[in-house]
Amino acid sequence: MTAPRKRSRRAIALPLGMATATALAFLPNVSASAADIDSAAAQTATAPTADATALSYVVNVRPGHGASASVKKAIAKAGGTIVTSYDQIGVIVVHSSNADFAKTIRGVRGVQSAGNTRNAPLPTQSTTDMGAPQVLTAAQERAASAEAAAGQDPLESLQWDLPAIKADKAHEKTLGSSKVTVAVIDTGVDDTHPDIAPNFNRDASVNCVTGKPDTTDGAWRPTAAESPHGTHVAGEIAGAKNGVGITGVAPGVKVAGIKVATTAGYFYTEAVVCGFVWAAEHHVDVTNNSYYTDPWYFNCKDDPDQKALVDAITRASRYAERKGTVNVAAAGNENYDLAADSITDPVSPNDGTPSDRVIDPSKCYDIPTQLPGVVTVAATGAKGIKSSFSNHGLGVIDVAAPGGDSTRYQTPAPPATSGLILGPLPGGTWGYMAGTSMASPHVAGVAALIKSTHPHASAALVKALLYAEADATPCTDPYDIDGDGKVDAVCEGTKNHNGFYGWGTVNALKAVTK
Repeated sequence: MTAPRKRSRRAIALPLGMATATALAFLPNVSASAADIDSAAAQTATAPTADATALSYVVNVRPGHGASASVKKAIAKAGGTIVTSYDQIGVIVVHSSNADFAKTIRGVRGVQSAGNTRNAPLPTQSTTDMGAPQVLTAAQERAASAEAAAGQDPLESLQWDLPAIKADKAHEKTLGSSKVTVAVIDTGVDDTHPDIAPNFNRDASVNCVTGKPDTTDGAWRPTAAESPHGTHVAGEIAGAKNGVGITGVAPGVKVAGIKVATTAGYFYTEAVVCGFVWAAEHHVDVTNNSYYTDPWYFNCKDDPDQKALVDAITRASRYAERKGTVNVAAAGNENYDLAADSITDPVSPNDGTPSDRVIDPSKCYDIPTQLPGVVTVAATGAKGIKSSFSNHGLGVIDVAAPGGDSTRYQTPAPPATSGLILGPLPGGTWGYMAGTSMASPHVAGVAALIKSTHPHASAALVKALLYAEADATPCTDPYDIDGDGKVDAVCEGTKNHNGFYGWGTVNALKAVTK
C-alpha cells in the first residue's frame, strides 16, 4: 500500500532566488533537501479536525421545481437537516449524523442520486497555522525592477510566461475589458493586494465553504493560516498594469473571489456547487478551477456516493455554462495519462483511509477537470514543453499554458531567473508557485481577452475561439524531461491535437486581434 498523503495541491508557493532548489520538493523522481521539503510543507494544510459526528450530503432531485414535500419529509425522517438547496439544478445540501442517511434517502421516490461529500466529520471553526511563505525581499524587488523595460511593471521582467503566450504583445493592443469578470473558485482572494485591488469585483465575490453563500464583507479573503493559492491565481489572471509588482494575462478585466476551500484546504462538493451556481447567477464570464473536488481524486460512477458528487457538480458547471460562463480547470500534477486504460489512485479518500485503487479514468472522473464542457489545461515550462508533473491524455487535454517547471529541466531566458510562475501573495507580497494551477489561470485570462474582444460571444464560441487560436504544438517525442535516457511520458496524437498540448498552446495576441 502506498503511504497515505495529503491531497495533491495544484501548486506550492516558492521564494524568489530559491525557486530552483525548492521546486525539487514537489517534482516527481527528484530528491530534495530537508530545507526544501520544509519550505514545501509550509504550504500544506493539515487534515480537518472536529468534535461533531455529522457529515455533509448532496441529494439530487429533478431540477427546476425544488424538493417535493415528500422528499423534504423523507430527509427529516432519515435524520437530515437541509442546509440549502439549489432548485435550478435540483441539488440539496444536507447535514446528517445518520450513517445510513444516503442509503436510506436513495430509496425515496423523486431522489435521483445522493451521497456523502466527505469522510471526516464536519470541521469546527478552528484553524491550523500553515506557516508563511517566503517572499521577495526589498532588495530582490529592486534588482528585478532594474531589469524592467520601459512600460513594464517592476517585476514583469521575471515573467517569462507572458511572452510565452504573447500576452506582452496583446497588451499593446488592449488590456481587456472591465466589463468582463473572471471568478477564482479557490482558497480565497486577498482583494487588498495592490496588484488585485484595482480590478476586484466585490459584487461577484462570496464565501461558499459551507455550501451556502456568505456575502459578509471580506468573507472571500484567506486568513493568515490559509493557503495563498487563490490570491496568486487571481493575480496571474488580472494583476493590474499599474506600476506595481507583476502584470496579469488580462490586466484590464475584473476578478472575483469565490472561496470554496475549508481552512484545512479541502474543496468539498457542496462548496463547489455553490461556487458554480453563484458565478452563473452573478454573470461571471469565466471561472478558474485549480483544484480537484475532495475527498476523491477520481469519482467512480459505479459507487452511489461518488456518483452523487459527479451528478451535483456536473449540474452546477453545466448550469454556469448555459448562463454564459466558460469554466477552465487544471489537469493535475501527477504526470498521469488521463486517457490510459487504468490509473492507480493512492490518495483517495484523502480525508479518510486511502488505499491503492485501480480506476478507469473513462468511468472515474477528476472533477471538475474531466466534466463535459470544462476546458482542461495542461502545464508547460519555460522551454514550451510539457511540465514534468503535468497530467496529459489524448482527448482529455484541451489546451496548454505556462505552469512552470524545475529550472533544472526548463531554464528561462534572462532576465528571468526561475522556471516557475511569479505572482502576488496575501499581504501585499509576491512569490513563485508552479503547477497546473498556474497554467489554468493563464487560459482563463486568454478566455477573458477573447470575451473582451467578442463581448456578445456565447461560452461555446469563446471556447471554440480559444482552441482555434491556440498555437499548434507537436508532441515532444521522446519525452525525457530529466535526461536520464528513460521516457517519462508518451504523447499520442497529431501536431494539431495531441495528449500533451490538446489543440495547442494558448495565444493571447490572437485573442485580441482575431
